[in-house]
Amino acid sequence: MTAINDVTDLAREGEIAILALNSPPVNALSAPVRDGLAEGFKKAIADDGVKAIVLICEGKTFIAGADISEFGKAPKGASLFDVQNGIENSPKPVIAAIHGTALGGGLEVALTCHYRVAVPSARCGLPEVNLGLLPGAGGTQRLPRIVGPQKALEMVTSGLHVPGKACLEMGLVDELVPEGELRAGAVAFAKKVLAEKRPLKKVRESNAKVEAARGHPEIFVNFRKENARKFRGFLAPEYNIRCIEAAVNEPFDEGLKTERKLFLELVTGSQSAAQRYVFFAERQVWKIPDVPDDTPTIPVSKVGIIGAGTMGGGIAMNFANVGLPVTIVETKQDALDRGLAVIRRNYENTAKRGRLTMDDVEKRMALIKGSLNLEDLADSDLVIEAVFENMDVKKDVFGKLDKIVKQGAILATNTSALNIDEIATATKRPEVVIGLHFFSPANVMRLLEVVRADKTSKPVIATSMQIAKKIGKIAALVGVTPGFVGNRILRQRQMEAQKLMLEGAAPWQIDKVLYDFGFPMGPFAMSDLAGLDIGWNKETSKGETIRDVLCEMDRRGQKTGAGYYDYDENRNARPSPVTEKILEDFRKKRGINSRSISDEEILERCIYPMINEGAKILEEKKAIRASDIDIVWINGYGWPIYRGGPMFYGDLIGLDKVLAKMKEWQGTMGDAFKPSALLEKLVAEGKKFQDLK
Repeated sequence: MTAINDVTDLAREGEIAILALNSPPVNALSAPVRDGLAEGFKKAIADDGVKAIVLICEGKTFIAGADISEFGKAPKGASLFDVQNGIENSPKPVIAAIHGTALGGGLEVALTCHYRVAVPSARCGLPEVNLGLLPGAGGTQRLPRIVGPQKALEMVTSGLHVPGKACLEMGLVDELVPEGELRAGAVAFAKKVLAEKRPLKKVRESNAKVEAARGHPEIFVNFRKENARKFRGFLAPEYNIRCIEAAVNEPFDEGLKTERKLFLELVTGSQSAAQRYVFFAERQVWKIPDVPDDTPTIPVSKVGIIGAGTMGGGIAMNFANVGLPVTIVETKQDALDRGLAVIRRNYENTAKRGRLTMDDVEKRMALIKGSLNLEDLADSDLVIEAVFENMDVKKDVFGKLDKIVKQGAILATNTSALNIDEIATATKRPEVVIGLHFFSPANVMRLLEVVRADKTSKPVIATSMQIAKKIGKIAALVGVTPGFVGNRILRQRQMEAQKLMLEGAAPWQIDKVLYDFGFPMGPFAMSDLAGLDIGWNKETSKGETIRDVLCEMDRRGQKTGAGYYDYDENRNARPSPVTEKILEDFRKKRGINSRSISDEEILERCIYPMINEGAKILEEKKAIRASDIDIVWINGYGWPIYRGGPMFYGDLIGLDKVLAKMKEWQGTMGDAFKPSALLEKLVAEGKKFQDLK
């Protein structure tokens, strides 16, 4: 065996050369890996005793993609194109031996090999779209030549990881070899290629599938139409589609030029910068400076939940999904029965869509036990309170839990805004009290705000983060402040939307501006969906807000057929003349002169105060880092991932611009717009949120 460099070795088994990469953790295509490949193939090709070459990787995976830490840096070492050309033009057959994942650049390297073998557990894919990119090393031109344009479209726009068996069926790999026997299986396959005098199959020359699609533009028209909603706002899916179109309509080398041109547009654009930022932010969010990885954790094998409503039931499903038994406590049997029935219905609906078997449904339901006695939570390792959002009620529950639940257990509250330090005073063990703020529907939404109270212990924090990961959530650790991080920032946007409406903007104009920015819906459409009467009381209502007036008229949102909008029988919204009249009368009554408001002002007024509030949260140390705030907003509030989150967006447009506007509005509209001291400091120093350490 010869060491080519620190990460590449070349060995011989008779006439078969084996070029092995070993660059943990995922054999990414870093400069040393590319250099090793280029040199290794040169040596194997130059060796007259070698008749075929196997490319294999040590460790847990084949090449799992590009080294994205190199993006934006000066290129060094062998280029990926040189490596691919060396493989594809090898006069000796090259066989890629795939285990783990062959993703992105890894699959693009494999596609330049003449043959591919894999173990059944291997997965192949081109997931660049998830980073706002497209495969930039021939992937969009070679893939459709093997799997056909339709399948290629599905793969490049979804980033799908295709299992080994499906790869074999679609021709992406030529043979499956037994698990644990990849090297031997690949060598045997190479010998077979030589014995049968098989040709050097260059994917670039396989044109039958792309030629068959030529002259059929409806393939692309229909695909765009079917996925329009999913791709809305994103550039990368459209650019990937254009590349597959080029594979169909242009010669291979021209298609490569189109791919390169579109790749460079994406890699230098703000959308991909945002999506790559989020990729790293999702990994960073788990790191808590004063809670190291070796912090002891509390074993959690039994969970208790108080409240069987929408939140309680959704939270319970998260734990049953990973095999943890759950006891849900309610005060009344009918509420408990109703809650358990909703959980069952949710699972059965998932089964109808083919994502669970009915056997899975029964297994999960068997893990969820209902009770009317808090005493049944005595031996729980983790108890989560999900009762009515009222401080007295919550303190009463925690006072009881303190007397019932075993020592060492974690006592968590699902409050979305209340002071957890105050809730903790109801117990004699405030160090085990923590906030676990799930988002509704709790069994679907990825975000979990883990709220650290003043006295919460480090093992309780570490365990909460660990549990979040176990149940498939993305957790952000935040501090106690009204509304925590997400709702505190949301309040700024909601206040501005309401003010803009009174100043003259129609609810549907404001909604459209935010929808066009990339949110799934605007604030007024969202209010109609949730129900305008949430937190509204008929007895105490004095018609002081537009919402009061709408609720008093029984316009309570979609459920009553009217709210800010009017709805037809299919709940399709249309602007409401009734709401327009209400607004007109309301403004007159309060002496407000309606004015025309531009879309640009609406966007700035809704977004800039959010950025400013995020700066205040960082200043107060209620979030660890700016990117954690962005993770909260992307995963809990529908902020478009291609805009990176409010803090990233602030950096993108320029904090000086945000500060100037906040000062301008402070001068004309008062201290509600007072700039954060941190925002002023960063602008004075010419820095960004991303520069904060």
